[in-house]
Amino acid sequence: MAQRDWVQAFLWGALSASALPPVHALPALLFAVPALLRLIGRAPSIARLFGIAWCYGFGLGLAGLYWITEPVLTEVSTFWWLVPFAAPLMAAAVACYAIPPALAAWFCQRPLPRLLVFAGSWVVSNLAQQFMFSGFPWNFWGTDWAVPGGVGNVMLQPAALVSVHGLTLATLLLAGLPMFGRRGLVALLAALGLWAGYGGERLKTPVTMTGVNLALVQPDFAEPPDYSRAGLEQSWATLLNMSRAAINAGADAVVWPEGSSPWLLPNDVNARAQLAQVTGTTPVLAGTLREVSPDDIRNSLAVMAGPVPPLAIYDKWKLVPFGEYTPKWIPLKIIPALLGQGFTAGTGPETISAAGLPPFGAEICYEDVFPGEMVDEAHRPDWILAVTDDAWFGDSAGPRQHFANARLRAVEEGLPFVRDANSGESAVIDPLGRVTASLPLDYKGVLVAPLPGPLAPTLFSRLGLGLPLMLALAVILAGVLTSRLTRHINFEIE
Repeated sequence: MAQRDWVQAFLWGALSASALPPVHALPALLFAVPALLRLIGRAPSIARLFGIAWCYGFGLGLAGLYWITEPVLTEVSTFWWLVPFAAPLMAAAVACYAIPPALAAWFCQRPLPRLLVFAGSWVVSNLAQQFMFSGFPWNFWGTDWAVPGGVGNVMLQPAALVSVHGLTLATLLLAGLPMFGRRGLVALLAALGLWAGYGGERLKTPVTMTGVNLALVQPDFAEPPDYSRAGLEQSWATLLNMSRAAINAGADAVVWPEGSSPWLLPNDVNARAQLAQVTGTTPVLAGTLREVSPDDIRNSLAVMAGPVPPLAIYDKWKLVPFGEYTPKWIPLKIIPALLGQGFTAGTGPETISAAGLPPFGAEICYEDVFPGEMVDEAHRPDWILAVTDDAWFGDSAGPRQHFANARLRAVEEGLPFVRDANSGESAVIDPLGRVTASLPLDYKGVLVAPLPGPLAPTLFSRLGLGLPLMLALAVILAGVLTSRLTRHINFEIE
């Protein structure tokens, strides 16, 4: 019996992953969430419950994070032994976050209190996932609504109020409504209508333009890179040629993706001189490594303008565990030997004002998946620039899930979001989350597009993560009170 429940939970979890980008099969949640809540309700013991919750989370994680294996396949001759374990190990770890909300819901005997407590507790667990063990805020159910095109544009708008965490809370509550029959379905349709109505109305907000034309260079370099001298020089020639094309197309600034410069631009006088021969004093916002000292290497974004040292530098501060550094909570000693010294983290979110550009907040790689942590709100920027290299993950769901997060960050902050990715998708996203220009995945090219202006600070940008946390706790409290009320009513009737 236990094994059958665990298998069912795993399958329902895997099905629920189909609601995530890039599939966006949201109706799957109308079956998967009620099924999980029924499994929770009939669990005869905490041990059985833990198995159900973990198996559901494992199915969700394995189907949603299968692409974690892709970087291993780029060097399969060396890391072949890791291929069967990469995605399952990640999914097994993330699955643990499904246990606390399931446990909280288990103590509720009635469907409505169970749904309320489960939904609120799931969001609290998501918030913990954003911060614990270096943080991995990926594939939250609020990202399901980042559907490409007009539908997604409409349904993402409440993120300006409550962020992706608030969308997750609403998604779970709506997904559980079919448990209540016809009334539940009526409530579901009414809630979706109100949601869409708010989104459609907010999309009427006028967006101004800054008058700046940005060029996004998407070189589509292969991973792993060719580190031979000939390979490095070829990459450099590609960047210079594409930058020349961008200048000729009338770009006011040129952007290079994460780590694309084969030379350490902040340290390399000759490379800066060669770049200046092509771009003159036109700003180049270049993804590059830089050396502070032999033991201090950083993943950076440098603002170049002419042969002089960088006008400004941003250092990535949310480093990728095991890829860029070894977390201190890992006791193994073999991993630091594989990573060498690793990268040194920067100091945190920063607003850069340089080269006559509107002030911008810089993001590198997956820093843009951390809602509420990516902007220096004390010095609010006019736009966000994210440079990344998703080529490691091939033509999989990974880059598309990453792109969905970019749209959410734009809506949450009310700021234009410019994304330059080595292999795509590079895009300009306006502060309402609409893609105004883009280059497709696995494509080499230069995109020259106008930069939109910002909106007024959103409610979420002003109040931060405390707002969705308070909403989640309020829903949990409502579930507890409803549970006690229904028990009291039943006692009085009896």
